[in-house]
Amino acid sequence: MADILVYVDHVDGAVRKPTLELLTLARRIGDPVAVALGNGAADTAAALAEHGAVKVLTADAPEFADYLVVPKVDALQAAVAAVSPAAVLVPSSAEGKEIAARLAVRIGSGIITDAVDLEAGDEGPVATQSAFAASFATKSRVSKGTPVITVKPNSAPVEAAPAAGAVEALAVSFGELATGTKVTARTPRESTGRPELTEAAIVVSGGRGVNGAENFAIIEALADSLGAAVGASRAAVDAGWYPHANQVGQTGKSVSPQLYIASGISGAIQHRAGMQTSKTIVAINKDAEAPIFDLVDYGVVGDLFDVVPQLTEEVKTRKG
Repeated sequence: MADILVYVDHVDGAVRKPTLELLTLARRIGDPVAVALGNGAADTAAALAEHGAVKVLTADAPEFADYLVVPKVDALQAAVAAVSPAAVLVPSSAEGKEIAARLAVRIGSGIITDAVDLEAGDEGPVATQSAFAASFATKSRVSKGTPVITVKPNSAPVEAAPAAGAVEALAVSFGELATGTKVTARTPRESTGRPELTEAAIVVSGGRGVNGAENFAIIEALADSLGAAVGASRAAVDAGWYPHANQVGQTGKSVSPQLYIASGISGAIQHRAGMQTSKTIVAINKDAEAPIFDLVDYGVVGDLFDVVPQLTEEVKTRKG
């Protein structure tokens, strides 16, 4: 089978869930060859091999940490030259999509972003994307060069599939542009103890109907009872009720969890653009005509201040 390059998203050797999902998809169309860069790259090998990587290409250099994006593009370009893969898969994070776009330009290939599924085709990998508030699913393939495809988190299950995972050093030559944008400082994000928003299996979001920053406590309580991440609509963020880092929507983050619970969110198209690919959508809103109800699998017409606490208690009772 043809080799499929998988860009590894990791933190000091700890592989993040979207990469393990990419390995599941890569196995459908070929043999996964993982590319791990930066500090702790070699430490990713065990987890990657456990989930199907037949080979792990690693490279570490100060440039990966000290400069933005371009050194990683240089490394992926070197990996493409060394492996001649049938496709390159990258997680659909903000950084991942920039890396993928730059790589596609470098190697003269087409790119598909925000895929939600991947399958083998007679003329190359076929990617499925969701469009127009999940009203349509499109299937497409790259017709020029080596396909570069970014895949949304939660698009595939994490499946163990032990493979050799042989570790090989990747030789990388950095170009002149690699040191063009230097990282001057980093500020660690405060941990909430909740899952990362874009990777969470369950997301509970609050909107204008929450009616105040202090009231987001009931949204957080439901999220914590479910082991979920907390999201917010643009209206709630613009009002200063919740941090922008938690905004779901066209100008925020795109999420695709197994379960999305929207509380007090009307369902404007800007919000729907960021959560429309969620597997199951539940809405709680006292306005029976709210647009969000056109999208949901389950809808509750009621005051969120009555419904959400009751739901939280019921979840706790069933779990207890």
